[in-house]
Amino acid sequence: MKKSYLIIYVLVVLLYSCSKNSTDAAPLIEDTFVRAADVSYLPLIESEGIIYKHNGQSENALITLKNAGCNTIRIRLWKNPIDGHSGLAEVKALSLRAKNLGMKVWLTVHYSDTWADPANQNKPAEWASLSFTNLKNAVSSYTATIMNEIDPDIIQIGNETNDGMLWPDGRISSNEEHYLELVQSAVSSIRSISPSTKIMLHYAGVDSGSTLFFSKVTAIDYDYIGLSYYPIWHGNHLSNVTNAINLVGQTYNKKVLIAETAYPFTLSWNDWTNNIVGLDNQLIPAFPASNSGQKSFVLAIKNALRQSNFGQGFCYWGAEWVAFRGTQSTNGSSWENQALWDFNNNSLPVMDAFNQN
Repeated sequence: MKKSYLIIYVLVVLLYSCSKNSTDAAPLIEDTFVRAADVSYLPLIESEGIIYKHNGQSENALITLKNAGCNTIRIRLWKNPIDGHSGLAEVKALSLRAKNLGMKVWLTVHYSDTWADPANQNKPAEWASLSFTNLKNAVSSYTATIMNEIDPDIIQIGNETNDGMLWPDGRISSNEEHYLELVQSAVSSIRSISPSTKIMLHYAGVDSGSTLFFSKVTAIDYDYIGLSYYPIWHGNHLSNVTNAINLVGQTYNKKVLIAETAYPFTLSWNDWTNNIVGLDNQLIPAFPASNSGQKSFVLAIKNALRQSNFGQGFCYWGAEWVAFRGTQSTNGSSWENQALWDFNNNSLPVMDAFNQN
């Protein structure tokens, strides 16, 4: 009889213990802070035989990023690029590689056949002679195709659209209403196909112009504010980055990402393509062009976002853009001293900045 009571007692204790443990278990917290790398050149560079390394051993660049804590891959998309690179087929394949590794995909849709930036927003040649009504329809249809083919987690409508996109029709300084209509046509396609996809609008800089730009798009249904920050173009005061994040985030009640940033690990070079950054006066004094300086810079950007109520994440641009055509190349990389791999294509300490903490 005593033995039966003992068995019952043990079972009750075990059941209570299991119940208590399941109740006390910490809930899983979704990793929503974006730690992204733009690797748009990766298919081109890989096609020319470059092998990326980690700790001196060959390793797929996406795996190195994934293992470092990078959770999102940013990829530019051009409409009909002359050589096919950054076109829909290549971008879809690269997106699938990232998704298969459990990474999110952030598409930067330029709505152009080539680079779109504050000084260049050329329409795709295919759309050059369209009426404005037909241009809006083309934007809607193309965006729908992108969503159906790739289904990104984040989609950026235009790239560095300080003065709009699809010029001259969508140039803000001369035709603000048309710009808004073009963006709305893209938004409508996105929302109808994938309501969960986050929509970003992108301004290059952390100056007062960012506040003015986002004041013009308050009627647009979008999720994220994207800002670019490069010290060479946007000033060497990190306080301006923090102020911009907080100002536009609070003013427009949006989450903010530093959509593009980068920093050199050296002022030297590894090919004969002129580098964008190569002088001491292009640096922030607190961050030398060294392995530790590059890492500290990215950590400072990450921390500025983490400490803000509006910070949603960051993206390192040109992460993969090593000197891929040999040391004598004059049409190789203008960014190899800002890549996340060194001149031997070995991953750099800056990779640590992608960790979840």
